Amino acid sequence: MEEVIAAGRVTVNGVKATIGQRVIPSDRVLLDGNPVRVHANSVAPTVLLYHKPAGEMVTMNDPEGRPTVFDRLPRLRGRRWLAVGRLDFNTGGVLLMTDSGDLANRLMHPRFGLEREYAVRVMGEVAPAQLESLRRGVVLEDGLARFNAIRFEGGDGANRWYRVTLAEGRNREVRRLFEAVGLMVSRLTRIRFGPIVLPPRLPRGRWIELEPGEVRSLMAAASGP
Repeated sequence: MEEVIAAGRVTVNGVKATIGQRVIPSDRVLLDGNPVRVHANSVAPTVLLYHKPAGEMVTMNDPEGRPTVFDRLPRLRGRRWLAVGRLDFNTGGVLLMTDSGDLANRLMHPRFGLEREYAVRVMGEVAPAQLESLRRGVVLEDGLARFNAIRFEGGDGANRWYRVTLAEGRNREVRRLFEAVGLMVSRLTRIRFGPIVLPPRLPRGRWIELEPGEVRSLMAAASGP
């Protein structure tokens, strides 16, 4: 269906549909000019919060044989888990998994700007001018990027801890931002995705299923105008 939508063969109320677009039963949906009946789905998606440890890949199969996050998840019958975005091999923390392609697409879409929050350990002392650059924005190879917020959380000696937030999920963006101002990240953990916060007592490598209220909160955050 995503290929059909991308090819422009689906319209909603006379306008070409987009992937992840939400429709209701009263909308007029056409496929190749023919009406499609839309049913309201009363079954909420299943969403897991997985506490990803560093050292796991977010992929179904790794050519190098490294462990993947899917190795630890419960099996689904007739469905499959979809990762909401990625965390790189050396980054841990909140990784949402769902059986709904629509929800996964919406949660990752830049239009909705769901915040990602990270705890970052940086090697060395960070100068005020470097912090200001990270707040104002620096140019990366894929365009201008900046932190929505950055806050010092403590530390001395060789390491400093910061709490940062972003409204997008570009590849290795947190690490690349610090590297752009001459700093090296020695540890990185995502502690929040949108309204979902990493539970303090959830061990690395373990998962929990979100409660219906948490799923509704997540869906509302990605519903847009």
